Formats: sequence, C-alpha cells, structure tokens
Amino acid sequence: MAKGLIWATAEDLARNRGKVLSLYRQLLRSLNSPKLELSLAARLAKKAEVRSIFMLAAEERSLDNIADLIDTAHYSLSLLRKGQIPKYIQ
Repeated sequence: MAKGLIWATAEDLARNRGKVLSLYRQLLRSLNSPKLELSLAARLAKKAEVRSIFMLAAEERSLDNIADLIDTAHYSLSLLRKGQIPKYIQ
C-alpha cells in the first residue's frame, strides 16, 4: 500500500483484493477443522460472523484499517490452525 497517504486508491484496493479474498476463504475453511470441537450450528454461526466482518470491511477505505484487517486475519488463522478459537469470533 503506497499510493494513498491515508485513504486507499483504486490501485491499493486492487492490490489487496486477492490477499483479502484468500484470507477470507482460509478462515472459512479453517472453521471446518476437526481440531475445533464445534457443533454444526456453532460452525455455521462462526462462519456467519466471519462473513459479516468481511462484508463490513469490504467498504473500508482507510489504509490503516485495511492493514489491521489483514493482520487480524493472519493472527486468527494461526490460532485456528492450532485448534483454538480467536476471541473476536468467540
């Protein structure tokens, strides 16, 4: 993210689109892990929470907030891969 100083330009958004979509898909897949002892209803509820977070973040134009979303997604993935549920979706 380099072009915009505070607000994301179209180029910034295009550059991050693939990364954000990849993280979104990885989070949804990680919630299906057998390491997580969740019922079907709980898994669906967690997936709905992830979807709502990313839907709200899709309208974000602040470079700092976009970077925070990406950092949070990486952190959440690392916890899900260990079999833990991140606090923001508990």
